[in-house]
Amino acid sequence: MTTAPTHERRAEGALTDVTFVPTTEAYPEDSRQAMVTHSLLQAKRLMTRWMRDPFTMLQAIGYPAIMLLMFNAVLGTSVTKATGIPSVYGYAPMIALVGSMFGSMASGMELKMEWKRGLLSRFWVLPVHRASGLISRLISEAVRIMLTTVLIIAVGMLLGFRFGQGPIAGLALMCVPLLMGLGFATMVTALAVNSAKAPLVELLSLVCTLLMFFNSGFVPTAAYPTWLQGFVENQPMSTAIDAMRGLSLGGPVAEPLIKTVLWSVGAIVLFAWPAIRGYRKAAGTPV
Repeated sequence: MTTAPTHERRAEGALTDVTFVPTTEAYPEDSRQAMVTHSLLQAKRLMTRWMRDPFTMLQAIGYPAIMLLMFNAVLGTSVTKATGIPSVYGYAPMIALVGSMFGSMASGMELKMEWKRGLLSRFWVLPVHRASGLISRLISEAVRIMLTTVLIIAVGMLLGFRFGQGPIAGLALMCVPLLMGLGFATMVTALAVNSAKAPLVELLSLVCTLLMFFNSGFVPTAAYPTWLQGFVENQPMSTAIDAMRGLSLGGPVAEPLIKTVLWSVGAIVLFAWPAIRGYRKAAGTPV
């Protein structure tokens, strides 16, 4: 009688020793329960990966905090003397918005890498809810934006930032970067999944850098040339900064907040369908 080689017997033994955990929540793939469960599970995956990625953490948290300290040290005293208003009430909101936007761009580049590596296609053929891929990214983006905002405002409080309009206004202030960040994240996702080769997400960072230096948080609107003041006053970063300044220091809130809502909701409505359609195409066709 012949016997199988040792390595074959070990392989057979290894296969017989494998045990699988029994399924306890067998939701239909297209059910609401599956959408919630799968979205939360994938959001946890994304957040765990971000926590382990030094570049993403530096882009979303470290870089904005350093930028706030740098702006306050270089320009803070001059702007405060020129306007009579502490500059931190403009810089802290501005940097909170910058952190949410640059973090979304880092996430967009990571999404393109997952597309290139075929990871989106692997998830697409698994028995998971089709919408969980995009929903999980919005959930993880919301968590990241809130963490970034809390950190930036905490740094701002060390520099003199205060919630002068009460706790309810302070809570509303923390939600402004979240609202604007979700609109921006929807746009970045749409660009990422519809540009396999073109560096649209990377080029978007140049636009965001220009917006960072042409808004009402960097210097007052009146300090810009007359022909540029209309753009500076109504661009999305300025409206959000003005709303956050009003919710903390005092001043007009309704008009800049309404403009911020229009900018954010408009971005979500405009880019939601391209993001969904592009994600489906990217998941089905690896680069």
